[in-house]
Amino acid sequence: MQTRQKGISLVGLIVILALLGMVLVLGLKIVPTYTEYRAVQNAIVTAKGAGGSVVDIQKSFDASAVAGYISSINSRDLIIEKVNGETEISFAYEKKIPLVGPASLLLEYEGTTAKSGAKPAKTE
Repeated sequence: MQTRQKGISLVGLIVILALLGMVLVLGLKIVPTYTEYRAVQNAIVTAKGAGGSVVDIQKSFDASAVAGYISSINSRDLIIEKVNGETEISFAYEKKIPLVGPASLLLEYEGTTAKSGAKPAKTE
């Protein structure tokens, strides 16, 4: 009587580990860009709280950008406008992550301080 063995073969294990490794590497490349995006979100909320003129808001954002290691966007890229008598700040930017050879991953980040959550106008 033969008993059939159960389990995963060595080749199957290698394939699964390779796939998990690729997912891990991709995650390690994406997490820093998302962390920077969250820092930008916090910086525009802080800048809005500082209030004042457009220049004051930009200076506040720049100060937060230095402290939060923000390099993908600067204060001149912000869209600052009055909506219903309240100053709203929004932004939109893209982050390109090179993967292998000609392949890359493009992440589009955008955010606003508007309560409605309206998407910012893209600047080309």
